[in-house]
Amino acid sequence: MSSSSTSSPTDNSSHGSVALSSALNPSLNPVSGTSTSSQKPFSLSERLNFEIYRYSSYSPNYLPENVLVDCPNDQTSRWSAYTNSPPQFLTLKLRRPAIVKKIKFGKFEKSHVCNIKKFRVYGGLEDEHMVLLLEGGLKNDNVAEVFNLRCLTEDGSENLPILYLKIVPLLSWGPSFNFSIWYVELHGQDDPMYTSARMKNYNSLREVEIIKLCLKHFRQQGYLSAFGALQEQTNVQLEHPLISELHKCLVLQGDFEKAERFIVECIDEGLMDEYLHKQDYKHSWHMKHTESDLKPGNRGGHQLVVDAKRRLIYLYGGWDGYQDLSDLWVFNIEDDQWTLLCERSELSNGPTPRSCHKMVFDPISENVFMLGRYLDNSIRTSDYIKSDFYLYDTRAGNWMQICDDTSQVGGPQLVYDHQMCMDADKRTIYVFGGKILTPRSVNATGAIEPEYSGLFSYHIATNTWAQILVDCHHASASLTDVMSIKSRITHCMVFHNKHRKLYIYGGQRGKEDLDEFLSYDVDTQAISVLNKEHPHHGTTAGNEAKFEPSSGYTLRATIDCERDEIYIFSSLSKVKDRRDIQHIDASNSFWVYSLRSHKWSRIYYCRHSGQDANSINSMNILGASKGDGTIEPCPRYAHQLVYDDVTNTHYLFGGNPGICQQQQLRLDDFWLLCLEKPKREEILKHCRFLVRKLRYEEMTRQDPLKAMQYLRHHIADVIDHSDAEQLNNFHKLASLLFKNHDGNPERECTTPALGTDADDLETDSDVSAKIKENLSLESNESMISSGISETASSPSSSSCTKRARADCTPELKNKRAFLFNKLVQLMPPSMVQPERNLSDFVVM
Repeated sequence: MSSSSTSSPTDNSSHGSVALSSALNPSLNPVSGTSTSSQKPFSLSERLNFEIYRYSSYSPNYLPENVLVDCPNDQTSRWSAYTNSPPQFLTLKLRRPAIVKKIKFGKFEKSHVCNIKKFRVYGGLEDEHMVLLLEGGLKNDNVAEVFNLRCLTEDGSENLPILYLKIVPLLSWGPSFNFSIWYVELHGQDDPMYTSARMKNYNSLREVEIIKLCLKHFRQQGYLSAFGALQEQTNVQLEHPLISELHKCLVLQGDFEKAERFIVECIDEGLMDEYLHKQDYKHSWHMKHTESDLKPGNRGGHQLVVDAKRRLIYLYGGWDGYQDLSDLWVFNIEDDQWTLLCERSELSNGPTPRSCHKMVFDPISENVFMLGRYLDNSIRTSDYIKSDFYLYDTRAGNWMQICDDTSQVGGPQLVYDHQMCMDADKRTIYVFGGKILTPRSVNATGAIEPEYSGLFSYHIATNTWAQILVDCHHASASLTDVMSIKSRITHCMVFHNKHRKLYIYGGQRGKEDLDEFLSYDVDTQAISVLNKEHPHHGTTAGNEAKFEPSSGYTLRATIDCERDEIYIFSSLSKVKDRRDIQHIDASNSFWVYSLRSHKWSRIYYCRHSGQDANSINSMNILGASKGDGTIEPCPRYAHQLVYDDVTNTHYLFGGNPGICQQQQLRLDDFWLLCLEKPKREEILKHCRFLVRKLRYEEMTRQDPLKAMQYLRHHIADVIDHSDAEQLNNFHKLASLLFKNHDGNPERECTTPALGTDADDLETDSDVSAKIKENLSLESNESMISSGISETASSPSSSSCTKRARADCTPELKNKRAFLFNKLVQLMPPSMVQPERNLSDFVVM
């Protein structure tokens, strides 16, 4: 169904391009009036004109054209679908092809059940052929939201011009209500002076891709004359010459030994390193049994910091279930020993006993800085609530109080559940969030609204504090020259010393779980929402439906600035997962966020069943068995996790296991978490297995005795005989020796390459059980889905003979081509043939 075309207004909207630019860049202020177009400076992001091209349905009075006008106070100024049954969509057509970079959604003046909670945006030059540009969702409030759209091709080499943009609502905030869109604005550039060159480059890129798809199809079907003619006429190479050499020796010549040597050279040259880097980590937990007789006791709410250069970990304080602690410990990573530095730090001019404080380590001065603590309501008096600030000089071995109350010198009030990060290059400490402790009021009759702390910085060299961002509910947040942020507790915060950014994930505010993933540039003060700019990028499911850790659980974060990776350990939720009789299950999971690919990966997930108080023993509390004899930490909260970036190792200590029957129980277990990517040796072993398995299958047709010797002496070399599953599948290969290959020669020559042998090749991942956890070498695609068919190259059944089968039959070539396609998936995409096939675009 289509509507009449109506252009988007350019002057009457209250949310024009100037307003959008101001919203995206606080340093820009809107100006009154309009400038003449002749004097307007060129911008890569301007407001674009469009019309309503097509729509799925609409409710009476809620026409699609309503999205062209922004009237937030008019409840009828929206497009509303007639039903919420999919598919519902709204297709927009731009005035001319454009590079569209942002989409803005306006909203009603208050929250509304018809707001779209989840949606997708597609775009393309044709309305029937579009690609996904965005998958996201709107908050159910009255604040307009701006999203970045994908504006580059898949390989990122060229801009992606579009003429049509399709918005597909998936879910409304009221599940039984129809979808509504109030207002849409597009921003980008459609000036032909800018887009014509990009259109030309884009079309050239498409043409090269089409030619490569044809070349791939011709070669796979055996049309070698057509392959050569097309390649010569277009001068387009299907792949790198090295890959063509692999195809020649493996597929055409069947020289398996040469193919193996070629694969070894590729791996040695690092051509598969990019593939290995994209694979998920393998994890391994190890309980640390130290050499020390004296070690820290049970506790939660303590703090750990790492001195990576001197190979030391410092631990301070915490709550042992009965009282706060003030002991300071150091763990020597090399010597594997704990040393008690101060049993009662307050007796050495140090901090009083405390928990829920935060510490950072300054690698320049080698000092430990400490701020904040939790106070029980009974002792929250005006005299006692002071935000004292301490440092521990690790070289001199003594404590010093920097300030007895940071709130009196421009710093934060007394807070707990905040986060601290160290910027060693600029000698600055950043403190964000946390709940502010206020004096107890004996006359208070109702609940007091909690106060949250903003973002502060402390400059070590000058001993000065500054407030950067105030909490959004702070009295000054409404002032135009004051920047604010939604503060929180139980969040994660890490600092990237090269990106010069703070990364903040999750948190809670009151009863609200915050799932924002923010970045704050400490130099430019720019704030970005990463899970809005790069939504739903991940490799697993769970909150997983959102491909990210759940903000409702206890999260601990670390960062590796060299790898550009953020690590998050998700464990017990204090509220949701108390392991009592009603709720006995809890879980741990470990996540990695790549700042390069903007992608979440869940490395592992482990569920642990709690026990009742009468059957709890130390092993149940400390570790959860995975079933294969290995032990992992049990779910917990109030624990601490730190990262040693020298050895790429995480250390976890203590916490509260949440045993309802033993509420005072705290843990003193000490764990190491090691993360490893698959190694070159693993992928080489698996590639050799794939090549040798196919060679063995061909041998069974010609010389079963020779095949048996090859199975025993060559395939056995690349099998892990200690792995029961690998060994079992290895034994199954022997059955091919007894398969009747001569029973029906007519049928064997005319049967497409989708028979039993093809299925055997498809299940290679089952043979390498250990490697398949990390190397996705085998997919579920068959030879047909790989674009390989025997139809064109198969001889007629009357010409099939046993002698022909002894040579390289089309069936064998197809199986070799299938293996070749698998192997080149491990190489850099720029070197190999397209992953897609020409047959994918033909639907009969």
